[in-house]
Amino acid sequence: CTFPSDLKAFERRLTEYIACLQPATGRWRMILIVVSVCTATGAWNWLIDPETQKVSFFTSLWNHPFFTISCITLIGLFFAGIHKRVVAPSIIAARCRTVLAEYNMSCDDTGKLILKPRPHVQ
Repeated sequence: CTFPSDLKAFERRLTEYIACLQPATGRWRMILIVVSVCTATGAWNWLIDPETQKVSFFTSLWNHPFFTISCITLIGLFFAGIHKRVVAPSIIAARCRTVLAEYNMSCDDTGKLILKPRPHVQ
């Protein structure tokens, strides 16, 4: 079965759009990984420090600026919507699948259209 030209155009545009999102998504994922590793490393150093138990919470955070800054950065990234940016192509593909289901179609994660068999009406 061949696609009509309008479906081919839609598929080309969808795959192009998802492909254009990939570099930015990769950068956001790398930023999230780096900040998460920094936060985990800082948390480990914060927790194994014997002074942490002896001083107040805010003093212990003041004594561990690497952990404090990386934790604040991680929280800020989540408030800025990094969790949506790292999965943006998946969100687009899922929304397209929802709409295309009405037309007995689907698409893969790269935006390629999938025609489903027509249901038999009896």
